[in-house]
This record gives sequence, C-alpha cells and structure tokens, in this order.
Amino acid sequence: MSIDLLPALRPERSAWNKGRIIGQKRPLLPKHVWSIRVRLEMADNRRDLALFNMAVDSKLRGCDLVCLRVRDVFAAGRVTERASVTQSKTGKPVRFEITETTRQSLERWIADPEMLGMEYLWPSRLHHSVHLSTRQYARILCGWVSSIGLEPSAYGTHSMRRTKVAQIYKKTGNLRAVQLLLGHTKMDSTVRYLGVDLDDALTLSEGIDL
Repeated sequence: MSIDLLPALRPERSAWNKGRIIGQKRPLLPKHVWSIRVRLEMADNRRDLALFNMAVDSKLRGCDLVCLRVRDVFAAGRVTERASVTQSKTGKPVRFEITETTRQSLERWIADPEMLGMEYLWPSRLHHSVHLSTRQYARILCGWVSSIGLEPSAYGTHSMRRTKVAQIYKKTGNLRAVQLLLGHTKMDSTVRYLGVDLDDALTLSEGIDL
C-alpha cells in the first residue's frame, strides 16, 4: 500500500471543554453581590468596586462595559442617574439606571488620582490598550467569585449581565421589562437568556388566585 493512502496519525488531545462547566453561566444571588461588595469596600479597591457595581446596574455585555467612557456616566460634575449606550452587537441604544450605591463608588473612582485625564472609565494598566479588555474583565470577575468561595467555572461575564434581571423576573414575572433592560430585539432571546420554562410559568400562575 502506498504511504499516501495510509491513515493520517494525529496526536490525541483532550477536548477543549474537558473539566469545564459549559452552558449558561449562573447569575449571582443577592447574598453574593453583598459579599463581594463588602470585600471590595474593605480592601478600598475603588476601581473594582465601581466596576462591579456598574456591571450589576448596567446589565451590559462585557464588550460594552469595558468600553464605557467617563462622559457616558459623568456630566455637570456628578454621575448621572441614568445613562444610554449603543450596543456593539446590535448597534442599538440601551438605557440603564445608576443606583445611589453605584453613583457613590463611581464618583470616588473618577476622583481617584489614577483617573486624572483619563477618557475611558476602566483604563488598562497595559500600555498597548486604552481600556480593560474583556479577557482582563473576565479574570477580575474570576477573582471576585473565588473570594467568596464560589466555583469560578460556573460564572462568567454574562453572570453580571444576568444578575439583576434574574431578580427582576423572579419578583415581577415581567419579561417585557427584562427584554428592554437587556436591549434584546426579540422576546424569544430574552426567554432563552433567562432560561424560562414551563415550571417558571406555572409558578407565576400559581401565585395568582382569582
């Protein structure tokens, strides 16, 4: 048999997802948010505290969060109560609230000497990048969840995007509100994103007694 006809030998490699949890990343629970926030406050980590609070409030994708500029949230000498950002994925604007806790942490961070003259809200400490990359953000998030004893592989940047809307849906069952907050164009996307199933629908229905 010609050597050209022999089967090619390929080295055995482990599957890329071996040992990893694949699928939707879990949202943080309120107790997790509180625990991480307290640890960041105690460490006086102004950047991470502002980044964490903003990630929860804005519900933005990681690629949009890291690209936020100071002018997006800061005007007339103070942090605004609401902001609007054009999503890089859809090209459509999405609005979000900035709560009092987040505004306070943002004001402290913007006033930090490290932010003097900075255009981006989360400047990178690497010379070749003007702002944090999504990979850097993911590593920072890994540190947050690890600090409170959670399994890092179960959480990702989308965990931050889902954290607040998961609680809104749990308390109100209002899918339309969640769709608007996430900036989804189709309700089907919101349903899949939240993992809504028949059991959820029945639970909501059981809470209504006519």
